[in-house]
Amino acid sequence: MPSSPCAPDHVRRVACVGAGVIGGGWVAHFLARGYDVTAWDPAPDAEEKLRRLVAAAWPALEQIGLADGASPDRLTVAATVAEAVADAQFVQESAPEKLELKRSLLAQLDAAAPPGVVIASSTSGYPMTDMQTEAADPGRLVVGHPFNPPYLIPLVEVVGGKQTDAAAVEWASQFYEAAGKSVITMERELPGFIANRLQEALWREALHMVANGEATVKEIDDSIIEGPGLRWAFMGPCLTFALAGGEGGMAHMLDHFGPSLKSPWTRLEAPELDDTLRTAMVDGCDEAAGGRTIAQLVAERDQGVIDVLRATGRLPRQRTEGTDGNASTTSSMGDEK
Repeated sequence: MPSSPCAPDHVRRVACVGAGVIGGGWVAHFLARGYDVTAWDPAPDAEEKLRRLVAAAWPALEQIGLADGASPDRLTVAATVAEAVADAQFVQESAPEKLELKRSLLAQLDAAAPPGVVIASSTSGYPMTDMQTEAADPGRLVVGHPFNPPYLIPLVEVVGGKQTDAAAVEWASQFYEAAGKSVITMERELPGFIANRLQEALWREALHMVANGEATVKEIDDSIIEGPGLRWAFMGPCLTFALAGGEGGMAHMLDHFGPSLKSPWTRLEAPELDDTLRTAMVDGCDEAAGGRTIAQLVAERDQGVIDVLRATGRLPRQRTEGTDGNASTTSSMGDEK
């Protein structure tokens, strides 16, 4: 792969190819970050729908803060793929999840985009190795997998294929960071990547429970909203489970709760909790803690849950004694009824 025409933090013009829910979300995000955006989509009413999507997203983007010069007026809708990428300094492809379509479109983008410009795919699960087979310069093709809506959810997972140049992966990760995203640069390809595999595992177990009459849809959603979802908003499942081990952290948690991996708590088959896996989990949690003690992590967790409950208007109602001696309840949210 030739050197990119510009540094990741010097990009001013982005091309977004595919302007549906994900592609349109990318357009809104890049516009809010102050980029000039050229978009293309084959649908006859694509421009009208895209501009409506951007207009609908803009109030939320104003709340979180716009970059200097950010404006929906910096969006141009091109008539052809070649026109869309002709002067692009970065290309984000967000076509439907059809492998042959992805292969063909990425080859077209590779042929039309300026030499050295990195081209990223928003694919939800295809490995880039499977998508870059028809491109003349597969070295500049990477996966840049967002979460919906891309203009609000910070995560983007970046990974290359077997023919991707490592420099392209590094450049893409640096660009996304400059564009305000939270980046996970994966060391190896994995169908579905990281977050989607975790999300899919939860989703499949939910479907099993509904299909078998074990739980209702509302019970499943409430179990996450009022339970682990409160913690996952700021602390991932591994570090959260480490706190279940008390002062002994992940090591004690695994030693104490490890046998439950053999219990039928999910349809997923559990891996063998051998010394290698145990060490990887303990060391990984130590790294994630970043020097914070268990006591500090517990305090952060507790404050985080309070913050989430407060932000969503769900702090528990407080029990008080009235002047007549009778108990009553008041909301910690003031006048909330």
